[in-house]
Amino acid sequence: MKYDCIIVGGGIVGLATALELSSAPHHKKVLVIEKESEVAKHQTGNNSGVIHSGIYYKPGSLKAHNCIDGYKRLVDFCRTHEVPFELCGKIIVATEEKELQALQNIADRGVANGLGGLKHLRQEELKEYEPHVAGIAGIFVPQTGIVDYKVVAEKYAWLIQNQGSLLQLSEKVIDIKKGSVGYEVITDKQTHLAEMVINCAGLYSDKVAQLTSDDVDVKIIPFRGEYYKLKKEKEYLVKNLIYPVPDPNFPFLGVHFTRMKKGGVEAGPNAVLAFRREGYKKTDIHLGELAESLAWPGFQKVMGKYWRTGLSEMYRSFSKAAFTKALQKLIPEIQEEDLVEGGAGVRAQACDRTGGLVDDFLILEKEKAINVCNAPSPAATSSLSIGHTVAQKALQQLG
Repeated sequence: MKYDCIIVGGGIVGLATALELSSAPHHKKVLVIEKESEVAKHQTGNNSGVIHSGIYYKPGSLKAHNCIDGYKRLVDFCRTHEVPFELCGKIIVATEEKELQALQNIADRGVANGLGGLKHLRQEELKEYEPHVAGIAGIFVPQTGIVDYKVVAEKYAWLIQNQGSLLQLSEKVIDIKKGSVGYEVITDKQTHLAEMVINCAGLYSDKVAQLTSDDVDVKIIPFRGEYYKLKKEKEYLVKNLIYPVPDPNFPFLGVHFTRMKKGGVEAGPNAVLAFRREGYKKTDIHLGELAESLAWPGFQKVMGKYWRTGLSEMYRSFSKAAFTKALQKLIPEIQEEDLVEGGAGVRAQACDRTGGLVDDFLILEKEKAINVCNAPSPAATSSLSIGHTVAQKALQQLG
């Protein structure tokens, strides 16, 4: 069979794109190919389950647009398809005077992005939302929520197949060749034909992009985020979600507390270089992939600029005491013995050649090939919007 479109990657963005295409008025033959035995195995299945409001992102950016639009689509989707979720709100907390301007900048971005109901909190008002938090000021963001994105992705997958599209699991794409009409997508099991290829391969998106394009000038650098969980008897210390003021120069939000929709409270994550793209443990090492990361000129510049931050994150990775100290900035009562080791996720962070950690979503388009080359957080919240954006680009080309 020849397909109108083959999507590489069965994470939440690939599935959302397939859902949009399979729902289009002129139904397209769509095949999703996923190398794992289940959908949402990597970034989607290992994230913190936060429904992001869009407060952090530069107005006018793809992240801002797709997060705000995706938020609305996701909430409507969960209500329509009875996926459990909760809009519990979160607080962003400044713990030092020097963070107050950055906190105000975040609030200004939220207003510019159309968020209503933001509330500035004085020191004493923080306790009304989180009785155990320490800080000098904060912002309450009512739009933020929690959901299990694995459940969301599985619902996408069910709908895709129910609408006539195909999902092929346990099949790995190893090559893509341009033919006289469309592409040959070669896997470890067979060859598929398609008029168009859409790459949503996450941690390997740059590798797949290079199979359809010669001008991909970004490298995926994998950053592992490690979590602890609060012991059951200490979960009362966190009512909902507590975030610090993030470093504006670094594309991570800092260690925070997250009440999970599936139960429990997570604390973290840090952000350390993973020694393989799917390296969820400290002992997961792939020498070839690590060498690629370290040899990339852009990442060398990142290391030169942020080496102190990197060393601090690495130290916290190996020192539970240091991790606890970072959490105590937000909740001083937290003690080392209150934390048990949790899981970890790996973020696919695109890095350009000049040393920039790409902050926005990055979608590269050429004739009959679309490559989603940077879709870290808030991609899960934004998935239906990103899927709509990519699907519209595909439909314009397919006619």
